[in-house]
Amino acid sequence: MLKGKSLLLSIMLVLVLSIALVACGGDNNDNNNAPANDPETNNDNVNNVDNEEEVNNTGNNDNADNMNNDDNNNEAASDADAPEKPEELAMWVNDEDAQLDAYEEIAQRFTDEHDIEVNVIPYSMLEQTEGMSLDGPSGQGPDLFFQPHDRMGDIHLQGLAAELELTDDQLDRLSEYNEEAVTAFSYEGIQYGIPAVVETYALFRNTELVPDAPETMDELMDIARDLTDGSNYGFLMEATNFYFTYPFLTAPGGYVFAQDEDGVYDADDIGLNSEGAVEGAEVIQSWFEEDLMPDGIDGDIMNGLFTDGQVGMVVTGPWSIPEYEEALGDNLEISMLPEQDGEVLSSFSGNKGWLVNYYTENEYWATELALFLTNAENSQTYFETAGELPAHTAVEIDDEFMSPIFDQTQYAEPMPNIPEMSQVWEPIGDALQFISQGEDAQEVLDEAVEQIRDQISIMN
Repeated sequence: MLKGKSLLLSIMLVLVLSIALVACGGDNNDNNNAPANDPETNNDNVNNVDNEEEVNNTGNNDNADNMNNDDNNNEAASDADAPEKPEELAMWVNDEDAQLDAYEEIAQRFTDEHDIEVNVIPYSMLEQTEGMSLDGPSGQGPDLFFQPHDRMGDIHLQGLAAELELTDDQLDRLSEYNEEAVTAFSYEGIQYGIPAVVETYALFRNTELVPDAPETMDELMDIARDLTDGSNYGFLMEATNFYFTYPFLTAPGGYVFAQDEDGVYDADDIGLNSEGAVEGAEVIQSWFEEDLMPDGIDGDIMNGLFTDGQVGMVVTGPWSIPEYEEALGDNLEISMLPEQDGEVLSSFSGNKGWLVNYYTENEYWATELALFLTNAENSQTYFETAGELPAHTAVEIDDEFMSPIFDQTQYAEPMPNIPEMSQVWEPIGDALQFISQGEDAQEVLDEAVEQIRDQISIMN
C-alpha cells in the first residue's frame, strides 16, 4: 500500500539522488553513493517485491561500507536490509495488569536488542478499533494494536491495519506459529496480523468418577451412560451453545462457511444444514432423548453440578480452572477432546494478536516488534506472567491444567473472521434449542440457514 506522504518522500529522494549522481560524474561504479536506507526498502513501498529484493542486495554493500560512519545504521547482521530504525515505537496493550506487566518486560528486551524505545500504552482491547479509527488517520495512533481475530472483517473494511509484506526471514519465523492462528489474522488472502495467544476448550474430569480420559467419543458416551442416574451425570456440556457444539457438528462433515485453499471464506456457501451437520445435530439430540443431559442445560447448571461432584466430565475452557480446582482439588484433570473416526475433535478457537497501524511510518519495525513479542522465548514469558496460551508452537507449557488445553489448540479451528459470522450465532443457537426439544434436525437447520442467508443479505 502506497501512502501519499511516502510517495512524496520517495520522489524527493530520487530527485536528490539524481542530482548527486550527476555531480559525481557517474564514473564510480561502486554502491557507496546510494543511501544505506534506500526509500525503496521502506515498508511503505514494499508492494514491489522485485524492486525490494534488488535494492536490498545493494543495501548489503551500503551498510557494510557505511556502518562505521553512521551510528544510526549500526544494525545487527539480520537487520542489514532493514529500513532506518525509528527512535521509538508505540503499542496499545490491553489494560489488564498481568498483560501490561508481561509486555513491559518483553518490550524492554526489544529495546535492549534493537536500541529502539517501546512506549507501552494501556488501552482496552475492546475500545482499540474505535480509537484507531480516530487516532490513526491523524497520526496519533500507535504502531501496533492488539485485537481478537474475529474483528478482522471490520478492521479490513475500516482500513485500520497495514497489509503485511513479510520478508523471507519474517516468513520463516512465522512458520513456527500455529498455522490456523496465523490464517485467522488474514482476510481475503491478505495477512494483517501476527497471532499472540490462542484460546479454546477441552475435556475436564472429576477423576474420582472418571479416572482415565476417554480416547474416543464412543468411550466417552459409554462412560456417560454408566454414570448418569437421576441428578448425577457422566458427561455435560452447553449442548445448545454453538461455540461448544462446533466439534460435534463438523466432525461428520458440517461446516460454517466454505474456505478455499488460501483460507478465504465464501459466505454464500453455508454448510450448517449439510448432511454432516444434520448427522452431528442428531447425535446431540440423542443425548437429550436418552436423558444424558438435562433440558435447559447451560453454563451455570453445568458448573454447579460439576463443582458439587455430580458430573464425571464437562467441556469448558481455561476460565473455569480456578473455580473447579477450588472445588475438586487433586481430583481435577484436563485432557484433549476425544477422537471421532480416528481424528481429534476440532474445537472452536479464539485468537488474539498484533496488528500494524495502517498509517504508521514504521511498518517494518512494527512488524519486527510484533514478531519479537510473540516469539518462543517471549511467549513463554507472557504465558508465565499473563496466563494466556501462546500461538507459537515451540513453547513448552509446564502446567498440568493448561498443557492439555495447549495441545488442543493444535487441533482448534478459528471462528470465521468475516462480518457475516455475526449473523450465524443466534439462528444456530435457536436451532440447537429446538433440536434438544426433539424437533426434526434437518428442518430446523434448513430454517436456520435460510434465516442466516436473509440476515446476511440485509447486512450487505
